[in-house]
Amino acid sequence: MRTMRRTTVDTPSDLLGLVGTELGVSAPQVVTQRQVDQFADVTGDHQWIHVDVERARSGPFGGTVVHGFLTLALVPCLLADILEVRTFSMGVNYGLDRVRFVRPLPPGVEIQGTATLVAATAITAPGPQATPGVQAKASVAVEFADTSQPCCVAEILFRYYA
Repeated sequence: MRTMRRTTVDTPSDLLGLVGTELGVSAPQVVTQRQVDQFADVTGDHQWIHVDVERARSGPFGGTVVHGFLTLALVPCLLADILEVRTFSMGVNYGLDRVRFVRPLPPGVEIQGTATLVAATAITAPGPQATPGVQAKASVAVEFADTSQPCCVAEILFRYYA
């Protein structure tokens, strides 16, 4: 398991000087079968490999697996553990450039996130306020905490406004 490590900056513009920097490692966390079942209810994705514990035991993964999109949904939470911007008026997830579900994630297994800042650009919010900000892209890996092998990799775009 990797040691948790966080990058802290005072303002969004401080991100501009961190391009190419590994931002850190999140605290470990576990996705439970209950969370998988709740995600299935919210999304309507009740595929048996996710929610039927008995049937999944004899399936291709030897048990249930976390939805890929649930794993992806954890990326902003993991990134919040890794990167702290102290002063900003608003932060938004702006999108994704690339996502791959590399390995199946069984419920009950510890995961950690790692992130590297791959781009950062000054922007201005549209509208009458014209607030300055930064759009950034981080390459995030959701890893098995015990082996550091990725189960999901994504390039996430996010914006912080001053």
